[in-house]
Amino acid sequence: MVLGLMTALHVVGVVIWIGGVAFVTMIVFPMILRMENSLEKVLFFQGVEHRFAKIAKGMVALVGITGIALLGHTGEWRILFTMQGIGPTVMLIVWLLYVLILLFEAKLFKFIFKGEAQHATNKVFYTLTVFHWFVMGISLLAVFIGVMAAHGGF
Repeated sequence: MVLGLMTALHVVGVVIWIGGVAFVTMIVFPMILRMENSLEKVLFFQGVEHRFAKIAKGMVALVGITGIALLGHTGEWRILFTMQGIGPTVMLIVWLLYVLILLFEAKLFKFIFKGEAQHATNKVFYTLTVFHWFVMGISLLAVFIGVMAAHGGF
């Protein structure tokens, strides 16, 4: 019962978190790139980012808590960083990447949107789009590897 509940909460957290990243990457950024007005782009992005950041932080925390609990409950922490533990290892690495991004996002945004970047919004949003495609790609790869590993695919 506990294992099932922790797994379900973990998967729901991943779905909301990675689904949100996919939505921002595939829907929001293309909309921003089509906008003409630089100020409109920045304000729209800040509005979406402000709302999504809270959700993402909550889901990353939920996934981290349930992931650590699942590693402890199942004993899989012993196989981390081995070929047998490829699923949980990849998921842990991607989760840690997101934690670092979320911890330093304020500094990152200040750096991105200062100075000349204020006048080169197309370049800034193109760079952010490419970064989001990369992050979404490794996130989906982690999901793929995790599911394959859990079902004997490796």
